[in-house]
Amino acid sequence: MKRFNVTGVCIPEKHYMVDISGKLAKIKEMVDYGDYFTINRARQYGKTTTLFMLGKVLKDEYTVVSISFQGVGDEGFESAAAFCQMFLCLIHRALKFAGVSEEYRESWLNGEVSGFVELGAHITKMTENKKVVLMIDEVDQTSNNRTYLHFLGLLRDKYLKREQNEDYTFQSVILAGVYDIKNIKLKLINEGVYTPSAEENKFKNSPWNIAADFEVDMSFDPTEIATMLLEYEADHHTGMDVRAIAEEIHGHTSGYPFLVSRICQHIDTKFGKDWSRQGVQKSVSSFLVESNTLFDDLYKNLENNEDLYSLIYGILMLGKKRTFAVGSPAVEMARVYGIIKEEDGGATVSNRVFELIICNHFMAKDEMLSKRRITGVLQRDVTEGGRFDMELCLRKFAEHYAEMFSERDAEFIEREGRMLFLSYLRPLINGQGFYHIESELTDLRRMDIVVDFGSEQFIIELKLWKGEAGHEKAYEQLAGYLDAKGLKTGYLLTFDFRKGANKQPYAKWAELRGMRIFDVVV
Repeated sequence: MKRFNVTGVCIPEKHYMVDISGKLAKIKEMVDYGDYFTINRARQYGKTTTLFMLGKVLKDEYTVVSISFQGVGDEGFESAAAFCQMFLCLIHRALKFAGVSEEYRESWLNGEVSGFVELGAHITKMTENKKVVLMIDEVDQTSNNRTYLHFLGLLRDKYLKREQNEDYTFQSVILAGVYDIKNIKLKLINEGVYTPSAEENKFKNSPWNIAADFEVDMSFDPTEIATMLLEYEADHHTGMDVRAIAEEIHGHTSGYPFLVSRICQHIDTKFGKDWSRQGVQKSVSSFLVESNTLFDDLYKNLENNEDLYSLIYGILMLGKKRTFAVGSPAVEMARVYGIIKEEDGGATVSNRVFELIICNHFMAKDEMLSKRRITGVLQRDVTEGGRFDMELCLRKFAEHYAEMFSERDAEFIEREGRMLFLSYLRPLINGQGFYHIESELTDLRRMDIVVDFGSEQFIIELKLWKGEAGHEKAYEQLAGYLDAKGLKTGYLLTFDFRKGANKQPYAKWAELRGMRIFDVVV
């Protein structure tokens, strides 16, 4: 019986997989055209599986050489001679399973190749009148060595000569890794591990500047997710609404391959095959306490780069709208790591799961550094019979807020109000529900928090007091959002920084166009 897989390459005969034939067809078009290109995506984004499946698609028309720099060690990059022999050995090993003659396979080994000039001549000989596709996975594993850059330069020069009918070389070269190889020289310079020579500086940007743009969307859309669920349903007959569950999974993951498969794996093995909306939510909630390599890398990358931390903290916790500034080191790093995506020209966190775990990481860290948070309310205080009492939750927040904070705290609250409320809310829903921020609305003057608890969903809008007219507008905005969500009840929490008698905190119910809004001003 097949199962869901989140470790290593996915095998169609062993694992439930999304049908990516449409993506593979687009990549094959690039190979057929003779493009050289890079598949650079964040960790666990399906790069290795894509190369594996692409090899199966190409094998009838091409000799496919699929190698990886994972685990080869630094010794293979210590000199040109060491690299060339390592490269030829990797090709020799890969061709054992490529359906070529043993004579051709053995011919790739050549002990006389001790530099890139000899390697170039050998590649010419081995690719003459043959369509050979070279795929290299994990190309950035040992990229802190100038030898690798010289190798890219060799591929570049041979590609240009091939285009002028002056050389034979690979039909297509596909490099897969986290970092964009076009900018890898700049990365090495910034890390202080590479100083280009005057000759190399002539190329300013990269020895890989001949690469075609790779614009294939490797995330999974709901229709693609449904193909995997249909295969599973054919085996297990759970009665799931495949289309609805595919949409729900996509809503939390934005199609990030690892997250999609992880949710499905948890439902299948940990949550009694509960293929319902609640089952998906339970699986997402389990991420809160899970340690895995993807999340560990996410935390490490945030903590190791102050500018990156500041960027994401500002977007999520301070409501700072950020333009998707191409060329900004922090924005580029966040994009490379899969933390943000571009949406309407702005930078937003790439999926709700990342929003959730990063917010929790920020809050846990801030709680260690500061005691400025509302405590004393327990989950049992605001839950009864498995239902969450959001009205009581907000009343208790307002009560404790009035006890703890004064007018002197206005600057702190205006900056940290979002963090303060989420720090209060998180332990009250933890284990049975979760929240997410509507990322397209990340602006403290209008911020929708969606809380899922059991079968219920709550919409809470956080705002700053901007006068009666502004407050009426907030009612209209919340009502419009409720209408879009098909809900009749919403919650409005407003921070009022007026002083003295002008400030009149309250908590009351109001009605607007047949909808009920619990309006709290603190």
